[in-house]
Amino acid sequence: MKVLIYSLLVIAVGLIVYNFTFLNFEDVMSGDSGTALIGILASSIVVVLMVILLMSRAIAEKAEH
Repeated sequence: MKVLIYSLLVIAVGLIVYNFTFLNFEDVMSGDSGTALIGILASSIVVVLMVILLMSRAIAEKAEH
């Protein structure tokens, strides 16, 4: 399970970097730039959720001992 979580983290960070290359800072909400912004937001949410999952699993392991 840990391997899957870390794999998803790496993929999400890679997608953030990839989508960041499509941003047009002069007109962020139009065309490919808007799509890239949505992709960055979605990938950021995945990163936050995976970090929360890792933390909760660590807390659960400490609670068992």
